[in-house]
Amino acid sequence: MRAVCVIGLGLIGGSVLRAAVRSGRTGWGATTSEEDAAAARAAGYDVAPSTEEALRRAAEQEALVVIATPLPAVGGVLRRVARHAPETYLTDVVGVQEPVRELVRELAPTTRYAGGHPMSGTADSGWSAGQAELFDRALWAVTADEGTRLDSWLEAAALAVDCGSRVVPAGPGEHDAAVARISHLPHVLSAVLASVGADGGPLALSLAAGSFRDATRVAGTDPELVRAMTEGNRAALLDALDDALGRLGAARGSLASTGSLNSTVRSGHEANGNLREQHTAERVSRTVPLNAGHALRRLREIGEQGGCVVSLDSESATVELPAPE
Repeated sequence: MRAVCVIGLGLIGGSVLRAAVRSGRTGWGATTSEEDAAAARAAGYDVAPSTEEALRRAAEQEALVVIATPLPAVGGVLRRVARHAPETYLTDVVGVQEPVRELVRELAPTTRYAGGHPMSGTADSGWSAGQAELFDRALWAVTADEGTRLDSWLEAAALAVDCGSRVVPAGPGEHDAAVARISHLPHVLSAVLASVGADGGPLALSLAAGSFRDATRVAGTDPELVRAMTEGNRAALLDALDDALGRLGAARGSLASTGSLNSTVRSGHEANGNLREQHTAERVSRTVPLNAGHALRRLREIGEQGGCVVSLDSESATVELPAPE
């Protein structure tokens, strides 16, 4: 099993290090947070004294380097990667993929890179919030475009599987468009809803119950992390916001003119049902050979169909797809 070097030991990076070590991999990390470093060492994990030292060790041991910092810090990490581990296998766990891919091409072009984004987390942050089980049965996007090497993708995907996840193959742009709608837009709407509720005063907040708590949960996430995630996906998020604002405008217009929200409520109810059906539908298993030149393209097509990789080796990937109706 390839060793893992995790740069950034907050919620996600700290959980990656824990899960990788749990799987039997050798793992170490580095962080600029003295608090996180001390906590990780106290828990028995190997934390290098600096990012540079961690990366030099990664080069010596041919480790997979995982960038687990917010997007604004990625460029600085990549400059260090280019100096100390220029040919390393490299992945990330950043919530937006196209900007990271472009930074890798600019700053660390000789690395063997495939992007990654585990779809798991909490509203808390820091090493203390992490856990080895965070990714168990979670989905983990591993991205590839026409320039991605198959061996690079397989290294990133193998880490995700070893951490307990199912892998969703995707293109970077397709990933960013998707998460704008199902992750980044919800953070914006949650922030707005929390503010609207708070402006209702003490009575409104005293009456706030389950539906309000559920809808505003992610508003409790560290604002700087939310900004890094959402602002880094500006174009795709603007498209999603335009769609949402159009639907809210239509709902307001209908309520004002007819007194009815029927179309909005029924459309949302149907969409929620479709989501539940996709998550609970019977699935079929397929084997995808990895020795064909179009293997990555085929895997991306499986991701677009709602499928995922559940296991893989050097010759084939076992995937699950929604059963045909």
